[in-house]
Amino acid sequence: MRLFFLLPRVPYPTEKGDKLRAFHQIKQLSKHHEIILCAFSEGVLHEDTLRVLKKYVRAVHILPLSKITIVLNLIKALFSGRPLQVGYYYNASSAQQIKKLIDEYKPDHLFCQLIRVAEYVKDIPIPKTLDYQDVFSKGIERRLSTAPFYLKPFLKIELNRLLRYEHDAFEAFDHKIIIAAPDRDLIPHPDRNKIVIVANGVDTEFFTPKEREKKYDLVFTGNMGYPPNINAAEYLVHQILPRVLAQQPDVRLLIAGASPNLSVKSLKSAQVEISGWVPDMRECYAQARIFIAPMQLGTGLQNKLLEAMAMQIPCITSPLAFQALNAREGADILVARSPEEYAQQILMLLRDPLKAQQLAKSGYDFVYQHFNWETETAKIEKLMSHE
Repeated sequence: MRLFFLLPRVPYPTEKGDKLRAFHQIKQLSKHHEIILCAFSEGVLHEDTLRVLKKYVRAVHILPLSKITIVLNLIKALFSGRPLQVGYYYNASSAQQIKKLIDEYKPDHLFCQLIRVAEYVKDIPIPKTLDYQDVFSKGIERRLSTAPFYLKPFLKIELNRLLRYEHDAFEAFDHKIIIAAPDRDLIPHPDRNKIVIVANGVDTEFFTPKEREKKYDLVFTGNMGYPPNINAAEYLVHQILPRVLAQQPDVRLLIAGASPNLSVKSLKSAQVEISGWVPDMRECYAQARIFIAPMQLGTGLQNKLLEAMAMQIPCITSPLAFQALNAREGADILVARSPEEYAQQILMLLRDPLKAQQLAKSGYDFVYQHFNWETETAKIEKLMSHE
């Protein structure tokens, strides 16, 4: 089968969740299918991008997105009624290019990642699958509570547009997938239960336990320009860490990940290191005693948790991130519901190495058994074959 993948971002390097997901889905599907990849890019490609992607795809087509184009796209979106999440990527020139590529390659199936690029293919009469992945409307709704007053009116408009668009996109695609059941239940469509759950996997050959000197007591990772990660980093440093330091003043925290914005950089102190981009995130996990992901915003499955658990690092997270995992609370992972509870759990693990070791081993076993890219991507293959 010839598959046409349309993505809002080039899926390599895999430093963001949507890129990681698309890369591994392409890698698995390429074993039995021919793939044409079409993706948007806002900057210069990594020097290894084309070399790596061409191992798995027949052709790579990059659609550049300049800052001027993005501004014009957003202005048009304001007046078109489309969500800004969709309008950011949409313009007539790209629509013509994508239509031309589809006419040229004549794919058997279209695969569209995120509603961001759904506008380009929703009316094309070829069998197609939409990976909702995240529920953007719920993400905006959660941001409303903490947004400054001057942004709230714009966020409310975007929320209403997203609710409508997520509903309509359901009707336009033959098949729909999403990352976890809690996210599926938030899709604003009465037939949401027909959406197939396709979880992420974790590369357990890459993310394996490593013996390293423990330079840090705590580590938090992710793209530090992403609002939910920024919010979690601030919550960790301002709300949780002071309570830990009051009882154990020598605790050190590493916040690691690409593109830290100014508010994240300002969190740096004698106890807090901000690394920025790192060439191998495994070193950050391995050098820490505890992984903590106190997510208060966002939706979806946290890849960072899967990676840390695969490396046998004991993990603590929030109810929001925990619900997509379907793990055993207290056995595979710890869940905290307040800054005080986070501090108590951190101190308990630091003071009880045996408990930390048991939690780490249980988390490792859980991820190894339940999060496999090959198994999850096979669900997409099954959908496509039933046409």
